[in-house]
Amino acid sequence: ITRLSIFAGLRSWDASVANWWVELRTPTLDTVSHYATMMSDTQTAIAVTVVAFVLLRVVLGRWTESLILVAAIGGELLYFLILTTAVGRARPDLPRLDEAPPTSSFPSGHTGAAVALYVCLAVIIWQRVAQKALAVPVAVVLCLIPVAVGLSRMYRGMHFFTDVVSGALGGLLWLLVVLAVLWPRPGADDAAESSKAEV
Repeated sequence: ITRLSIFAGLRSWDASVANWWVELRTPTLDTVSHYATMMSDTQTAIAVTVVAFVLLRVVLGRWTESLILVAAIGGELLYFLILTTAVGRARPDLPRLDEAPPTSSFPSGHTGAAVALYVCLAVIIWQRVAQKALAVPVAVVLCLIPVAVGLSRMYRGMHFFTDVVSGALGGLLWLLVVLAVLWPRPGADDAAESSKAEV
């Protein structure tokens, strides 16, 4: 996407989309996009992870979901750093509303982290909160946060469309791997309790 000549048309379209976002800028949208992108800043992601880690441990009385959350966000950060270093794509050549971090444009780390963190929390809440009248709206809001983050990163001139999509897909794929490996199988808790009782 970033180098091969066969994707030259896609890169040109990417650039046109980036310029289109600049034309939409208004003071109000500047403010809204600022707070949207902050939802996945490093400091915010760390704070949300720490608070959620503790709350999940206290409320559920076990470590499983807390560790799943850490694996989701930690693994996303690791693969993002490797990929962004390897690709080294320049950010859109247009006025940016944020200071560019040292990482490259591809993929969007903010979007990938938002998917790994907030969608992971949405899955946990959907699965562990018995009152679906509460679980459903909370899960929906959590799943909408990565969408807001991705749109804000394009609006603020920090990423191309393909950067955001790739970041989202990467975060989602990693989250699916984490859930497939670490999520308790049906009856696992009962089996654990039985083994404790036998001991």
